[in-house]
Amino acid sequence: MPAWRAFARGQSNGQPADGCATAFVWQPIVPSLADVPALNGHTDTIPDIVGRLGSRIDLAIFTEGNHFPALLGGGIIDAFRSWAKSHPDYAAVPLDNIVVVTLPQPMIVGMLLRHAISFGNLTLDVSRTSGFFPDIVMAGATALKALFKAAMVEGKARLFARNRGPALVIPAGNPLGVHGLGDVARRSDLRIVMASTSEPGARSQYIAALEGLLGQQPTEVILARETVSFTGRLGIQHRDVPYAVASRAAHVGIIYAHLAQYYAATFPQIFAKVMVPGAEQFSSTIAMVRSVDSLRAAGGKAFSEYFLDAARDVYPRHGFATMDAEEFGEEIALG
Repeated sequence: MPAWRAFARGQSNGQPADGCATAFVWQPIVPSLADVPALNGHTDTIPDIVGRLGSRIDLAIFTEGNHFPALLGGGIIDAFRSWAKSHPDYAAVPLDNIVVVTLPQPMIVGMLLRHAISFGNLTLDVSRTSGFFPDIVMAGATALKALFKAAMVEGKARLFARNRGPALVIPAGNPLGVHGLGDVARRSDLRIVMASTSEPGARSQYIAALEGLLGQQPTEVILARETVSFTGRLGIQHRDVPYAVASRAAHVGIIYAHLAQYYAATFPQIFAKVMVPGAEQFSSTIAMVRSVDSLRAAGGKAFSEYFLDAARDVYPRHGFATMDAEEFGEEIALG
């Protein structure tokens, strides 16, 4: 049986199945509290909010989610707490409950402008009154400018990360023999998945990379074979893309190289990555800015000071580009 037929078995038309052919349980990235009931099933009941809601928040970071492996899994948060305790200006600043929101940029902007976000039957109040409100926001310049216009963040952001453009996420063992974008363009039996229209920045970046590396006509051929919808799609590419590949809703995922690296390393029995030569020229940056009249100004100031030193070394270890001295920490005017 040809490899791709085995991959899509159970479908009389050879198309990938819309359903989970492979078990895929999202891994918690921070330890759970001892003796507390936890629901860590495949749905990850409340995705992309880390920390405790309902008790005093000591620091809140709202960020675009595509760098979560470096921010949450790179030892930054715990190292920050230790650094602050040893720093005379911040030793007394409470930092036990650090809440981090790692949703796509449009969702971050939307929940701040509309003061709420819903997860099924649960709606969270996003406001200064509730305390669930950022002291620091991390995103691309366009999203941060929208928040500055709404008088929510300060006028100057600082760059701290540059991705390496897109790579490919494929099933472990590469049963379909996908070794690069050329294979994706040539193979009429391959369906791809990538960021949806709900994440226009990432989507346009991927399309620009395809057009720049392959040309417009091959890009149109690939996009004609895009899996746009499937059961359970959230509109969060760092969750949707691996789920689609694992569930056989698509054969190949197009996503940032550092996320492809994370999936392949975290779920080696499910995923592998294929790097795309030349993709780094289609990269984008992430910046951070402090909120206006922050609820926890001391914690936000401390984190900003620590993070802009730590991220320079941590992020390249998680698949990001190494930024030169002129670009790292560069100020971006938002107004």
